[in-house]
Formats: sequence, structure tokens, C-alpha cells
Amino acid sequence: MKFNNINVQISPKAIIGANVKIGDNTVIYDNVVIGDNSIISNDCIIGEPLNDYYFSEEYENPKTIIGENALIRSHTIIYADSVFGKNFSTGHRVTIREKSKFGDNCRLGTVTDIQGYVEFGNNCWLHSNVHIGQQSKIGNFVFIYPYVVLTNDPTPPSNICVGSTIGDFSQIAVGTVLLPATEIGKHCLVGAQSLVGGKYEDYSLIIGNPGKRIKDVRDLKSRETGESHYPWPYNFQRGMPWEGEGFDSWKKSNGYEND
Repeated sequence: MKFNNINVQISPKAIIGANVKIGDNTVIYDNVVIGDNSIISNDCIIGEPLNDYYFSEEYENPKTIIGENALIRSHTIIYADSVFGKNFSTGHRVTIREKSKFGDNCRLGTVTDIQGYVEFGNNCWLHSNVHIGQQSKIGNFVFIYPYVVLTNDPTPPSNICVGSTIGDFSQIAVGTVLLPATEIGKHCLVGAQSLVGGKYEDYSLIIGNPGKRIKDVRDLKSRETGESHYPWPYNFQRGMPWEGEGFDSWKKSNGYEND
């Protein structure tokens, strides 16, 4: 039972692309734009109004843009004033607050919580139960694994909000907490259940509580081959744009010559 047009509410001010499928009990608010060939599953809310909606008669919903070929799974709530590139997808019960910006080919796992005012590059994969605090800035090809939390208040409770920054191709392993204003460079690996603060150079292996740079991540060896596993794009292609082509060839034609 899907796409039965049961209790679907679409604002006349929304723009729905060609071949878009919308599941039962879904609400599309004013000024939402959904790209061609997208799927919005059952019980979703797209363009959820911001706080002023409830108190101001003059409120106008900001624009929410979802690129083509999106897959938004059931019970996802996307607040207004956010932008998503093509091929965006979510698991179930994802919440994305206002002023979130995502590039192309990003994936958010089930029960992920994006607190808004964040920026993601292209091809970021977040697994289930990830919490991203406001003012976080995430690069391209960043993988964040389950139960990771990015915080942003250095002296809670306060009016200061300083998010973390994660560079291209970095991996943040299970159960890690990044403290406010943490800066992770490119091609870093943060080990599971680490508590990390401070600034770390590219290619760092960061482990522990408190997190420390242990060594250059390129010194890590694969259990399968015994060879260096990092930079990981040379050894992982599934679902990546260089699949079948190889990372070396791909990066030369896509502006990643120095990675």
C-alpha cells in the first residue's frame, strides 16, 4: 500500500517536478520545490514552518529546495529554508532543521538529527542515530557512523554557538563526540568512542578520551591485504563516483589533484 493519494496535503504554492511520487499522510508546505523523479514516502513533512509561523500573521514560509531523484523515507521532517542537492536520501524518522545546506549525493541514516544552520558538501554519508549541532561544516565525501554527536556550546548553557569542521574524505567512527570548535583536517580517521577537541592536521589518526593524534593515518594497514588502507578512496569504490574508473583518474578531472 503506497502512493494511494490518501490524506496528502500539497500547498498550491509548492512546485512539484515531473514523476514525483508522494506517500499517504504527507504534508508539503508553501514554497517547497521538489525536483523531478523524487519519492517522498508516507507520513513526511516537507517545508515545516519556522517558529514565527505560530505567532505572526505576516509569516511567509521560506523556500525549501530538494533536488532531483531524492528519496525521503517515512516520518522524515524537513524544515523550511533548507537546500538539498540531487540524489539526496534519508532513512526513517530523520529531522532536518532550518538553514541546512547539502550538496549532491548525500545520505542520512534513520533517526539522524540535523539541528540546522549546517553545511555539507557532496557525497556525505551519515549512518543511523547521528546528531549534528548547529554551525557545523562538513566537507565532501565525509562518512559519519552511528551515535556520533557534534556539539557546539563551549560553556553550556550560553549564547555562544561554535560548530565543528570536518575536512574532505574524513571518517568519524562509532560513538564519537566532537567538542565545540573542533577542526578535523582532510583524510582523517577518528577512532570509535573518542572525545575530540582542538585542531588536527590532514591525515591524522585520532583516538581516545581525550582524543589525541596517534600517527599518520597512512601508516594504518589493511587486515585483508596488509597494505596501507589510507587514503581510503584508493581502496573503496562502492557507490562512489570513481567506481569502475579508479580514484586517481577521477580526481584529476574533478578538481581533487592534491588529495
